[in-house]
Amino acid sequence: MRTSAVLAVLGEDRVGIVAAVSGALSEANANIEDIRQTILGSIFSMTMLVTVDEDSVAFDELQKRLVGIGRDLGMQITLQREDVFRFMHRI
Repeated sequence: MRTSAVLAVLGEDRVGIVAAVSGALSEANANIEDIRQTILGSIFSMTMLVTVDEDSVAFDELQKRLVGIGRDLGMQITLQREDVFRFMHRI
């Protein structure tokens, strides 16, 4: 089963953020469909649209892995199913 999701990363800029996040996604067989990032002063912000292959890894497990990476990097990383994200942010 393939699940579309929104991944958000926020925190103090440092070396290795994109490598750590994209590496974890690759290991989970998740595909990056779109990516935007910016640095405001020293604050790093990145948003990705990804497709998670839940036959490779459960969505909840990938969320936990990404939270752990965020903790290691001193960043906030959240992964939300796209339908939940859209429902929460509808006007």
